[in-house]
Amino acid sequence: MHGIMARGGGPLVAATAAVLGACGEDRGARDDGSGPTSLTSIGSSISGGSEDGTGESQEAGTHEDTVADDDGLVLDVGAATAASAEGGDPAGCKKVDFLFVIDNSGSMSDEQDNLISSFPGFMATIQETLTDAQDYHVMVVDTDAEWGGDCAVLCGFFGNTCPDIPTYPCAEGAPSMCDSTLGAGVNYPMGGDATNQLCPFASGMRYMDATEPNLSASFQCAAKVGSDGDGDEKQMSAMVGALSAELSQPGACNEGFIRPDAILVVVLITDEEDNGSTGLPEGWFANVTASKGGDASAIVMLGLVNDTDAPQPICPAESDDPVKLRTFIDMFPNSIRGSVCEPNYNGFFEQAVALIDTTCDDFEPPG
Repeated sequence: MHGIMARGGGPLVAATAAVLGACGEDRGARDDGSGPTSLTSIGSSISGGSEDGTGESQEAGTHEDTVADDDGLVLDVGAATAASAEGGDPAGCKKVDFLFVIDNSGSMSDEQDNLISSFPGFMATIQETLTDAQDYHVMVVDTDAEWGGDCAVLCGFFGNTCPDIPTYPCAEGAPSMCDSTLGAGVNYPMGGDATNQLCPFASGMRYMDATEPNLSASFQCAAKVGSDGDGDEKQMSAMVGALSAELSQPGACNEGFIRPDAILVVVLITDEEDNGSTGLPEGWFANVTASKGGDASAIVMLGLVNDTDAPQPICPAESDDPVKLRTFIDMFPNSIRGSVCEPNYNGFFEQAVALIDTTCDDFEPPG
């Protein structure tokens, strides 16, 4: 493993708008609701994240807790500090919102499997390391809103079945608005190499929460988003849309997911540059931080991307250089980059837990 390096982040920059519309009724789940540290090649040294994109680096701490590999996880996140002398509430986070932005283009099946296999250990390490915030949300979004490929058309020509995806629900008609909305939480992955089944989250929403009886199994169902997505991935449009006011408002697809009194942990996993989203890194940064009231320090940005900038890259030499994604990730004061080409992501997530712990400790909920 190469040396892990840390850095500070840049200031908030001017916003550009890129948000998606609200969604209607969902298939199989209600939408009414109830609710830079930086790492490359899982540890290659990287440049800093100061205002001009260069900054002084220093070694980040390591995390040595034992990683369990249990299903049915119950998450405890956040170490609270002592109450103030005046008897005020303890500082630190009590809630965490996890957003996984997963590339569903044709080259991503193995990477999705790596993510799924690393997820139980990631959550178990968080549970062992952090203690106070037991209220969590976990949502998956993909990078292309196309749902089921051409099945909606093919059903009518093949006796109400889809030869490409035999499990496609032809009899139920077109997908719901949220199934085909970029940035809406995935609870029914549909396509080649996808789960192709409804994931019945206990929350009744398009994301998992602390009531989930088997978090690992539910995440596996949702995170296997398949490989039928467009090759011009829209990673940033999906991320911005998922956190937008339009998709978060009452009755919308992601109602209740993002909470002002929670820290936000975003995990981006992709093997390509973003060539499909509108806007630039500065605008994406401003839109994502807007979801936390402009407080970038309340966000942990974790990017598993191509490591073409690393001194000893793991990804093939012909890999697409994710310049825009790298710039975006490095803008956040609490961020880690790792190589999407690693054979597993356990080391990446062990480092991520330490950063989440620190972010949680430093968090001051609004109000």
